[in-house]
Amino acid sequence: MSAVEDAVTDHAVHVETGVRAPRVERSSSAKFQLPAALLTTLLSVLTFAACAQQKTAEASKSVSAGFAPATYASADSAPPPSINSARAMQYLKEVVGFGPRPIGSANHKQLEDYIYSHLKGALVEDDFFVADTPEGKLPVRNIIAKFPGARDGVIVIAGHYDTNYPLRNTAYLGANDSGSSTALLLELADQLRGNKRDGYSVWLVWTDGEEAVLRWTETDSVYGTRHLAELWQKDGTIKKIKAFLLADMIGDADLNVDRVHNATPWLEDLVLQAATRLGYQSHFFARTLDMNDDFTPLMRVGVPCADLIDFDYGYGNVFWHTPQDTVDKLNPKSLQIVGSVLLETVRLLDQK
Repeated sequence: MSAVEDAVTDHAVHVETGVRAPRVERSSSAKFQLPAALLTTLLSVLTFAACAQQKTAEASKSVSAGFAPATYASADSAPPPSINSARAMQYLKEVVGFGPRPIGSANHKQLEDYIYSHLKGALVEDDFFVADTPEGKLPVRNIIAKFPGARDGVIVIAGHYDTNYPLRNTAYLGANDSGSSTALLLELADQLRGNKRDGYSVWLVWTDGEEAVLRWTETDSVYGTRHLAELWQKDGTIKKIKAFLLADMIGDADLNVDRVHNATPWLEDLVLQAATRLGYQSHFFARTLDMNDDFTPLMRVGVPCADLIDFDYGYGNVFWHTPQDTVDKLNPKSLQIVGSVLLETVRLLDQK
C-alpha cells in the first residue's frame, strides 16, 4: 500500500429517477508497523517510517496544491458581497409550496408565472420549445433575465427549476433539487436589479428540463441547456459568454460544495478563491467528482463552466430524489454562502 491512495466511491443509482453517478476521490494515510527487534533494527524501522511519513505529507501537499486559490492582492479592499438569505429562504418556501413541478404540469406553469412576477423591471426573455422525450412531446421553457454591463461580454448564472419527472405523482417536493437554485436566482435578481454594472453583463437563467423524463441518458436529460447551447451557437452568443456558473442542490444545511472534475479547472479555482476571500472555504472542495449536469452542453461548445453542487444530500445522498427532499433539511446560511460566493466570483471575473 502506498502512503497516499485514492478511493473511489459510487453513489447508489436510482435508475427510475435518473442517473447522476459521480466519482469521489479521497485520500487516506497508510499505517506503519514497527517489529520488535534489536535496537539497530528498531532505529532502521523508525528511519523508514519517518521517510514514509514525509512522503505522505509531500503527497498530500501536492494533491491540495492544485486547489489552492491565487493569492489576493493586498490592495483588494472591495466590500464583500452578500445576499438577503432570509428573503431567499422565503422564496424557497413559496416555490416548494407549488408542490411537484415537473415539465408539462400545471404546478410547473404556476412556478413560471411566479418567476416572471418577480422579474418586473428586468429585461426578460424566454427560450420556449417542445422537446421530444420518452414520454412524448413536452413543453420546455428557459427563462433568461438580463442585467446589462459596461464591458463587452456575458457571465451566466444558472439553475434549474423543474423537479424530477418520474416522481411527479408522489409527495416529492424537490426543496433542494430544484427549489434551492430557483430561489437563489430570484434573490440574485433582487441584488442585480437597478444597479449599474461596470463589468460584464450578467444573465440569470432558470433552466428547464434538467431532470430526466425516464432515466438519465445523453438524450434524456438537460433538455433546456442542450437547446440553449445550440441556439447560442447559431446566433453567436457563445462567443460572448465569459463564464457559465451553475448552482444545483445548494441549500443543504450541511453544506459541502464539491469540486467538479470535468468542469473548467481555472473557473473552479476562481470559485474557491472567492470562497476563501469571504471565509467560506471550509464549505468547498473537500470532495472531487465527475458530474453530468446543466453545464455539460455548454462545456461541449467551449464555454468555461463551474458547477456549484453539493451532491451528498443526507448521509450517502439518501435524501436525493426522494420525498425526504423537504425544506426542513435546508438552511438559509447555505443560500447565503453560495449566493455570496457567486457574486464574488462575478466580481473577480469582471477584473479579468
